[in-house]
Amino acid sequence: MATYQKPLPVVDEESRPYWEACKRHELVIQRCKDCGTFRFYPRALCGECLSGNTEWVRASGKGTVYTFTVTYQNRGAGFRDELPYILAYVELEEGVRMLTNIVDCPPEKVRIGMPVEVTFEDVTEEITLPKFRPAE
Repeated sequence: MATYQKPLPVVDEESRPYWEACKRHELVIQRCKDCGTFRFYPRALCGECLSGNTEWVRASGKGTVYTFTVTYQNRGAGFRDELPYILAYVELEEGVRMLTNIVDCPPEKVRIGMPVEVTFEDVTEEITLPKFRPAE
C-alpha cells in the first residue's frame, strides 16, 4: 500500500462504527430507534426528534448522483496526481446524502440522477474510504 497523502478522517466515538464497517467493506448508516429517521453523517442525536436512541443499519450501497463537480486543478499533495476527479453528493436509497468521489467513470459521463453503487478504497491500514461507481 503506497503512502496516502490526502487528509484522513478523524475517527471518534460517534463515527467509529461507521469506519469499522467501511474497513469490512460494508456501508452502514444510523437510524433513530424512536422515529425511524435515517441519518448521515454519524452523530449522537437524531436531527428529527433529538433522540439519542440510535442503531447502525447496513445500507444498500445503491443510490443516485444528486449533484457533482469535476475538479481539473488542485495543486495539493495527493490530489494533483488524480486529476481530474469527480466530487459528488450521492443520495442513497435510504434517503441520506453522502459527500464522496465518483470513480471508474470518465468525467464527461457522470450525470445528475445516474445510478451508482458503493465501492471501497483501502487507503491505510486503519482507514477505508467509501466511494461510488456507475451501477452495473
